[in-house]
Amino acid sequence: MDEWELTGRARTHVQQYSQPRFAARPEVAAAFLVMREAALRDGIDMLPCASFRPLAGQVRIWNRKFSGEGTLRDHHGQPRDAAALAPEQLVWAILGWSALPGATRRHWGTDIDVFDRATQPVGYKVKLLPEEVAPGGVYEHLHAWLDLHLASFGFFRPYRTWRGGMYPEPWHLSHIATAQPALAALDIDMVARAVRESDMLGRDLVLDLLPDIYRNHVQNVDGP
Repeated sequence: MDEWELTGRARTHVQQYSQPRFAARPEVAAAFLVMREAALRDGIDMLPCASFRPLAGQVRIWNRKFSGEGTLRDHHGQPRDAAALAPEQLVWAILGWSALPGATRRHWGTDIDVFDRATQPVGYKVKLLPEEVAPGGVYEHLHAWLDLHLASFGFFRPYRTWRGGMYPEPWHLSHIATAQPALAALDIDMVARAVRESDMLGRDLVLDLLPDIYRNHVQNVDGP
């Protein structure tokens, strides 16, 4: 992938799929669909709820949270009061659950968030919060299955544990063979250029904090 693809300013590396609906690199999609079929045989209807996202899409999420329109949450998924936070605290609060535009793994087409349609009640809206994967949670069975089988299909959880950046997101799956080279190819200067060219709120503050963000949020993830 080149700089434009790595930072979400191009989508020439991904394809759009309709059944189920998601966008990813072709080799990632192929591996995911094989894993999905295996899960179906075990009674799990595993579907993507997030996949490739361009820079503009990630900026929209960021700006909603920075402006106070979107909900901020703590480590446990509970709402936080954005008005009570200083600007630097606000940046780190957003980064707990939303990756930085220009640096999110979503740009690479290598990562997919998943849920299990088979176990959720009619009309249920996916939240992607810790309560859903906890014992007794609506997606507990899915994640027990993933614990056993994820690696055999070439995927891992980059946010399995909290390492000072993103909070744990067990639903966030990353394709080893494509995501690892993408992370190695990305660098802080690429991210800085993408941020400068965007219309994200708090841009100057983010650029000041970027060395810490890049080290603690982008690079400091769990490995396969």
